[in-house]
Amino acid sequence: MNDSSDFTEIPADVLENLPTNAEVRAEALADPAFRAHWESTALARAVAIQLVKYRADHHFTQAELGRTVGMHQPAIARLETGDHNPSFDTLHRLSSALGIEFHIQIHITPPSVVLGA
Repeated sequence: MNDSSDFTEIPADVLENLPTNAEVRAEALADPAFRAHWESTALARAVAIQLVKYRADHHFTQAELGRTVGMHQPAIARLETGDHNPSFDTLHRLSSALGIEFHIQIHITPPSVVLGA
């Protein structure tokens, strides 16, 4: 059994020199593979934030939210991870049951073209 006496306190100078979340994210986004995944899951993260906020505001468990929207708790848990984009049917179900609006913007960027040398 662990209690607080089992942990070493982190010195303040070490904590002060830790990178911020924004700095860590900026460094990770420099990796093209990470950036592609990050950009492809933007909708999933936005939905996750809305669901977690709704649950917190209404003091719901995942199971209670699931019953409200007609989904099982594991489906709610998957949505809240923000790793997988929900279907439009799922967005409609959540919006209808919870009164949440989802505004989706789609930006299509043309592929880059490299002409032969």
